[in-house]
This record gives sequence, C-alpha cells and structure tokens, in this order.
Amino acid sequence: MQLRYNVRLYPSPGQRESLARAFGCARTVYNDGLRARTDAREQGVAYVSDAELSKRVITAAKNTPQRAWLGEVSAVVLQQALADLNTAYRNFFASLSGKRKGPKVAAPRFRSRKDNRQAIRFTKNARFQVTAGGELRLPKIGDVNVRWSRDLPADPSSVTVIKDASGRYFASFVVETGGEQLPESAAEVGIDLGLTHFAVLSDGRKVDNPRFLRRAAKKLRKAQRDLSRKAKGSNNRTKAKAKVARAHARVTDARRDFAHKLSTSIIRENQAVAVENLSVSGLGRTRLAKSVHDAGWSQFTTMLEYKAKRYGRTFTKIDRWFPSSKLCSDCGHIAESMPLNVRSWTCLCGAVHDRDINAAINILAAGRADRLNDCGDPVRPPLAVAQVDETGSLRGAA
Repeated sequence: MQLRYNVRLYPSPGQRESLARAFGCARTVYNDGLRARTDAREQGVAYVSDAELSKRVITAAKNTPQRAWLGEVSAVVLQQALADLNTAYRNFFASLSGKRKGPKVAAPRFRSRKDNRQAIRFTKNARFQVTAGGELRLPKIGDVNVRWSRDLPADPSSVTVIKDASGRYFASFVVETGGEQLPESAAEVGIDLGLTHFAVLSDGRKVDNPRFLRRAAKKLRKAQRDLSRKAKGSNNRTKAKAKVARAHARVTDARRDFAHKLSTSIIRENQAVAVENLSVSGLGRTRLAKSVHDAGWSQFTTMLEYKAKRYGRTFTKIDRWFPSSKLCSDCGHIAESMPLNVRSWTCLCGAVHDRDINAAINILAAGRADRLNDCGDPVRPPLAVAQVDETGSLRGAA
C-alpha cells in the first residue's frame, strides 16, 4: 500500500526564493492550461487534449518572451501542475456523468498567489534524492535541510514540497510499503464517537474530548482582533496574518497528533474495530457545528481505516441509522425515543445502561453481524421480545 511520510523542511533564504519561483511557475502553467480549455469551450472548439495542452502552455510558451522564465524551474514541476489540472477535469466530468460517487465536484478554478497553501511535486523523472547527509536534493533548488523524525521504509516514488499558511515548509514523500502484520489479538472493540467524550469503547473505557479549538479560543480571538486592526496591504497586516495562521496550525497539529496516538493504540490492542458511519457534513450544518468540526471524527476514522489495513486488522463501519443508543444490548428491545439529555436508562428487561457504553457494545455486535462465530451461528443481537400488551395472534390460534 502507498503511504505518505511528512517531514519538516528548513530551506535557506536563497532556496526559499527558488521555491517561490517554482510555486509561481507551476501556478502559471496550471492557470494557462485552465484558460486555454475555458476559451476553447466558450468558442465552441473541441476539448484541448492533454498532449496538445502540454505543447502549448509549456514547450511553446518557453520560446516566447512572456513565458521564457518557465525554463528556470524543473520541467517535471510544470508537467505535474498540468497533471493536477487534468485530474481535476476528469473528476469534474466523472461527477457530472454520475460515475464518481460522493458529493458533486465543481469545475477547476484558477489558482492565486495568495492561496494559503502552495505546493509543487517532483517525481522520479526529476531525479530528486535524499543525500547521505540526510538532506533533500531538489533539481534547480539545491540540498534542503530536513528534520527527520523517522527513516523512510523504502525509496519514495515522489515528493511534494508544501508551504502552508503559517510559512512552514514540508516534504511529503509517497512510499510503497507492504503490510506490517501485528500479532493477532483476541480483543475486539466497538467505538461510539461523541462530544461529551470523544470516544467511548465497548470495554467501558471513555476518552475525554480534548476540545483543542475551544481551549485555544482566547489566543485565536486576540490574534484575529489584532489582524482586524491592521491596515490592508501593510507589512504589519502580513505579520498579523501569519500569526493567526500559526495559531490555527498549532490547533491542527495538536488534533492530528491526538488522533494518531489514539488510533494507533486502538489498532494495536484490538483485532477488529467497529465504528458508526457518521454524517459529519450534515452535523456540521447544525448548531453543534463548531464542536463537531473541533472533534475531528472524520480524520480519526480515516486513520483507523488505513492503519487497520496496514496492520492486518478488521475495520467495519456501521450504518448511521442503526439504533445503537436505543437498542438494549441485553435483550434487544428498542426504546421508543432517546433524547440527548438521557445519559443512562433502564430497559423493560431490568438492565440499566450507560447510554454511550451500551451504544458501543451494540456497534461492536453489529460489526460482527457479517461474520459467524466458531459454531457457525450469527452474532447479531437478538430481536426484541414481544411485550404482553402487543397486538398479535392469540396462543393456539390457527
């Protein structure tokens, strides 16, 4: 499977200028290609093919006075910028025709030099390499200082150099690795995600919600207030904008680090993991939107999924309409309603349930439903027992 390894870069002032030049050239080629296809569509001309577009906005453009400076950067960077444009068009057309699942994809848009994120990509054709001294050698840029947190398991097939909104530089390596099988474990776990507790496990453990954005709200509010008071276009506004970006980056990094550590711990301890397939985009349009996005459920479940695949574990997503909170994990009876303010409840069978732990137990049981136990019997929770006053046929009726 393919994995990404991100490391921090510390380019020199001269290398920053070279990277800025490469960012600008890649952005120009992308916009020129998009403009060529947009003009062709408006004029009723046939769609410009990938090969023709490359000849027009790269090869021929280098020979013109207006675009002669494209030759100052690696040609692979320019080709990869066009590859991104071609991928964007393919996704757009597939979305229009219904071949692409998920939300609709919009048409490609022009890139701006004021975008928060700037990136260029080098493939093996560019002959980038990691030197013996641990530096990253990039064509027409030089040997860039790298802060390695771990060694790469194999030779990377490509590297993407990224500059984020806070001015930090990163290198993202794509590495092809084999599965790393962990020792088998008899433990299995169901996870109920929430806001009071970030995760409640079927074994009774509860993981507190860190609320990184809420905790950093005071500093973010002060930085944003300082930014609003700076004159537009001034150097002080640029500095204040970077300060806001750094504050948000700290929140993002802390949330990602928390999700990585928790997901790795769960995958290492359990052979099978089951979670609910929550509609985060839908919940993000409610009055709980800020808290939902602060929790980062999608990021966490994505990490669980790819780590389970990497380490040979079983990962299951349960249907979001499954009544995990209302279903009694002992007898299978489904309660009529379960408002959010009800944190514990008593079933008609007499069982007393903690709402979240009961939901996690039901999620685990539903995750096992497609499998059979050692005796060949299904493991889905039993159906609810009919009540005495429930309408039905009399005993002994034909």
